[in-house]
Amino acid sequence: METTRRTFLKAGLLSAALLAAGGGWYRYTHPAPPRGFVLDGEARAALDAIVAVIVSGALPDAHADRARAIAATTARVHQTILGLPLLAQQEVQDLFGLLALGPARRLLTGIPDGWAAAKEADVAAFLQDWRVHRLSLLRTAYAALHDLVLGAWYSEPAHWDAIGYPGPLKELA
Repeated sequence: METTRRTFLKAGLLSAALLAAGGGWYRYTHPAPPRGFVLDGEARAALDAIVAVIVSGALPDAHADRARAIAATTARVHQTILGLPLLAQQEVQDLFGLLALGPARRLLTGIPDGWAAAKEADVAAFLQDWRVHRLSLLRTAYAALHDLVLGAWYSEPAHWDAIGYPGPLKELA
């Protein structure tokens, strides 16, 4: 069967129309997300796992206290991200979107199952890999995660003694 130019153009136009209709249907059935950063579901589980590894040496030993400290730090990271400009929030949202998406998570981090089931050793290995990765984009993503988590952890006055920080100067407060 020989394809003519006319048949090729008709098939192309029909395909474009089908793609446009499919895109319109998707937009209609999936409303746009709210502007700004949203941390939920698998993205929150990813951040919890990352927080647990980055501040592992400073976390309390008791399971309940440890879970509370991780949740509080995750909440402070979330608040910090909400204070960033919208473009930066979108970039962080894209990063957490990749970490939450199963195939991307497996490819980029090596974490085979969901973040809630991730072993600390696996999370530590992926963070170390990103820290020294040959791609600057992954090194930058690691630095962002690292700085957000440690900034949120040490923004809590109860953690200042561990690093010898006396707090802000009384004259400036």
